[in-house]
Amino acid sequence: MAKGFRGVSPMGGANMNNMMKQAQRMQQQMMQMQQELEEKEYEATVGGGVVKAVVTGKRQVKAVEIDPEAVDPEDVEMLQDLVVAAVNEALRKCEEDVASSMGKLTGGVNLGGLGGLL
Repeated sequence: MAKGFRGVSPMGGANMNNMMKQAQRMQQQMMQMQQELEEKEYEATVGGGVVKAVVTGKRQVKAVEIDPEAVDPEDVEMLQDLVVAAVNEALRKCEEDVASSMGKLTGGVNLGGLGGLL
């Protein structure tokens, strides 16, 4: 009987090295993907196109465009709601793209927010 750790075959070290190399490759791919996603922009329009929001992959609002016809001094609340809806929809698109990209990289395994991405 070979001496060593209980339940570990003498060849287990080579398999562990391969797993570590795969994990390092995946980590590098994830970092590259995160950088690419952070550079992307996502936009959404609401209210028939009268309000548009643009967010970055870093989840920061880059721009909000409001068509002058959407500005009604008597109904500021509606305009506020449209802006919130446009920003939330742009952020949803960003999150959806991140989840889709991560799913492709991990083969559909949910890594629960690994690297702050999900």
